[in-house]
Amino acid sequence: MTAVILLSGAPTGRHIKWKSINWKEVSMFVKRLQMRIAKAVKEKMYGKVKVLQRLLTKSYYAKLLAIKRITSNKGKRTAGVDKEIWSTPNQKIDAVKNLTRKGYKPQPLRRIYIPKKNGKKRPLSIPTMTDRAMQALYKFVLEPIAETLADLNSYGFRRYRRCADAISQCFTTLAKKHSPVWILEADIKACFDEISHPWMLENISMDKVILEKWLKSGFVEKGKLFPTRKGTPQGGIASPTLANMVLDGLEETVRNSYPRRMHGGERSKINVIRYADDFIITAKSKELLEDVIKPVVIEFLKERGLSLSEEKTKITRIDEGFNFLGQNVRKYDGKLLIKPSKDNIQSFLQNIRETFKKTSGI
Repeated sequence: MTAVILLSGAPTGRHIKWKSINWKEVSMFVKRLQMRIAKAVKEKMYGKVKVLQRLLTKSYYAKLLAIKRITSNKGKRTAGVDKEIWSTPNQKIDAVKNLTRKGYKPQPLRRIYIPKKNGKKRPLSIPTMTDRAMQALYKFVLEPIAETLADLNSYGFRRYRRCADAISQCFTTLAKKHSPVWILEADIKACFDEISHPWMLENISMDKVILEKWLKSGFVEKGKLFPTRKGTPQGGIASPTLANMVLDGLEETVRNSYPRRMHGGERSKINVIRYADDFIITAKSKELLEDVIKPVVIEFLKERGLSLSEEKTKITRIDEGFNFLGQNVRKYDGKLLIKPSKDNIQSFLQNIRETFKKTSGI
């Protein structure tokens, strides 16, 4: 009996105080189970994966860590539709008992809008604290699967990876004398808002009941409830991981769409570098990108309910340069230089001007 209690990470009959929790022990317990899930995925033991997922989501330690994650991030003071936040140790401890699958029903998301660089507004959907904690809990079982099956050159919303790594890979791919010179700059149109729910429910390896409840929870805007029939809301803790899992496989699909070597033994030089829903694809020629690669990408995205943004997707030469993740990548007389894009420089200067105006009292 004791072994079962310890395995599930449950408290052994004593009331745990928030400030006395050994977070190193809690984190190590969750990490060990995640490593076992990743190992089972590699060995294709999917029955064992489900058992370990169930064990982790029922774990008291995992629930504690999920609550710690959502109460120590930047959005900890932002409430959902219920206007509730967890700020005291007692509230955090009491919240553990509500993180159960049985009877769980997520509340609608609170919809707000944040400005984008192009003047448009990006919808942001804010879950309640309970729903955030449930997403953080189930993200623990999604992460080892997502990381195990992830594309090699995917850099967005992944641990120990960042924009700088994607830019570094651009340099590695494009800087050499015989590097590819043609680049497909791709951008997925409203990626988070358009992902197909049926595709996710069929292909994402997690509790389908919980996943469907998240996807169908709807959102509230100006006091009115709107249903959600597609997409995974931006603002949810698990949404970036889910979106990555939807797009994983793109790199392999693109690479397998054309032989590594063209006729005559010349390399096709196909490479994919992706950060979330922004990605570039390199190739030997413009015709290869236009006639072979682009249709393959369109078909891959179509299966998932997605499409390329016509205004942001284009094919360019490396000596003309392209913008990627706020950087301009271009070759000058055969030498590759990567520097901040003009838009980013202007945005940075505008922020400095506004800061001076505020602090000078003008």
